[in-house]
Amino acid sequence: MKFMIASDIHGSAFWCRKMLEAFDREHADRLLILGDILYHGPRNDLPDEYAPKEVISLLNRRKEKLLCVRGNCDTEVDQMVLEFPIMAEYCLLSEGERLIFATHGHRFNLSSPPQLKQGDILLHGHTHVPACEVENKIIYINPGSISIPKENSPHGYLILEKGSFLWKEIDGKEYKTYQME
Repeated sequence: MKFMIASDIHGSAFWCRKMLEAFDREHADRLLILGDILYHGPRNDLPDEYAPKEVISLLNRRKEKLLCVRGNCDTEVDQMVLEFPIMAEYCLLSEGERLIFATHGHRFNLSSPPQLKQGDILLHGHTHVPACEVENKIIYINPGSISIPKENSPHGYLILEKGSFLWKEIDGKEYKTYQME
């Protein structure tokens, strides 16, 4: 199964459209969104084309292809307008012998990790900075942000397929790879 993984849309209709164009171009089976879907949050400037109602419409049309976890900016009122579940703190994926713990990152992160065994993967957004590092024998992976990237990182996403994580800029240009052994 091929997953596209994105995080931190923050209500940007412009970047949500770009994300969905990339999803179509990638021919992924599922789109995993790691939270912060509609609201920009009090610490962020308004993203390009801030239009949460349009983001709702764009994503609801793809509801059968979406997996989502709750971000720190996502609320119960957001769930009332979105036609797919967003309130889970995490979801679990398996990739071969490895467990992938997918979450937003505000509760479970490198400072407060979930129970994982050596070689498992902690996948989260929240920081808006792409990452791939080994910490305390677990692998930490972050796709960065679709709409408000930080630390001069690109607007981007991840592809997970056949044991490989591939970071891409929103236009599809590859810039980093991690191959699971």
